[in-house]
Amino acid sequence: MNILILGSGGREHSLAWAIKQNPKTDRLIVAPGNAGIAMLAEVADFDIMDGATVVEFCGENAIDFVIVGPEAPLAAGVADATRAAGILTFGPSAKAARLEASKAFTKEICDACHAPTAGYARFTDAAAARDYVTRHGAPLVIKADGLAAGKGVIMGMTLDEALAGIDEIFGGAFGAAGAEVVIEEFMEGEEASFFILSDGTNALPIGTAQDHKRVGDGDTGPNTGGMGAYSPAPVLTEALQAQAMAQIVLPTIREMAARGTPYQGVLYAGLMIKDGQARLVEYNARFGDPEAQVLMMRLGAQALDLLLACAEERLDTARVTWAEDHALTVVMAAEGYPGTPRKGTQIKGLGALPETGWQMVFHAGTRAQEGAILANGGRVLNVTARGATLAQARDSAYAMVDAIDWPEGFCRRDIGWRAL
Repeated sequence: MNILILGSGGREHSLAWAIKQNPKTDRLIVAPGNAGIAMLAEVADFDIMDGATVVEFCGENAIDFVIVGPEAPLAAGVADATRAAGILTFGPSAKAARLEASKAFTKEICDACHAPTAGYARFTDAAAARDYVTRHGAPLVIKADGLAAGKGVIMGMTLDEALAGIDEIFGGAFGAAGAEVVIEEFMEGEEASFFILSDGTNALPIGTAQDHKRVGDGDTGPNTGGMGAYSPAPVLTEALQAQAMAQIVLPTIREMAARGTPYQGVLYAGLMIKDGQARLVEYNARFGDPEAQVLMMRLGAQALDLLLACAEERLDTARVTWAEDHALTVVMAAEGYPGTPRKGTQIKGLGALPETGWQMVFHAGTRAQEGAILANGGRVLNVTARGATLAQARDSAYAMVDAIDWPEGFCRRDIGWRAL
């Protein structure tokens, strides 16, 4: 079959890598792609935010299956447009994607289905938000309501930090995403990611992971889109997964269906674990980044079969086969990230690194120019490895990191520390 993946990051590179291995794949196109993706699939350049343009491209290229990678096209209704055109599609509708696109909407759903989550308040007025924070005191979590590219979350550990977070968001730091602010109770515990496929009725857990949000070693510095991840996440035991499914995920899926907006796609549940119980931190309407990289490294070719079962509404017949292994990815970021990253610097040494089912460098923000690979974003490379143990996966990944010649890049050196 002919498959189109929308997106340009490490998530889409890992999806393309896994899907390419499946014999069902005849032609694989990724739009817009990046320098790494171009080495294993065709790349196309068109506006992936415009549903009509995507549908037109699919018709011209006999596309059988569309996989929407990032959250922005989902929120813009691209999956609605392709489904309306009769094209098999993986990814939720715009209304269902509000589970990520609006934090206030997610809280509303949790209230309706009694899913355990942090207490919260929502504001469209900075003065009212500041008054609330002053009365309640710190710590609190200050969130821009809308999509903010993995950012837009400020940990107000002190009153001054919380007030500054309100001013930053309402001041326009995250654009339209900050028109409304959600202020949440600070939840203590250990955070982990739980990935579930939903076809609107059925749900299938497909893996766990744990990422590292802060930019510096020891979980220091500002939040980022993620500086590394590993899978599985030991903290998410089978008992906790069962609790999360029964109390959080399945009630959410039933509530969405009852509202006439069934959720079809991957549901990424960020969970906070404390005292043997999970509470919802947030939902994402797409695979996490960099969590997708470790999941795809472990799933391999079966990823396509699972996505097809989801899109074809037959998840009740699907099964996940896991090897007894571990995967870990280290994000190499450009100097200046998560502020203004330095673009255009050359990355050397990638050609000498292995590309196997056990070691792979997924490109997140790169471009090719005259045979050279250049940094073209904040998070640039996802250096990923599998191992029989997590320690082996870590050692393998960092050996690859050390073989890359990129003085302007940096990474955390402690990915996996919670489990190790």
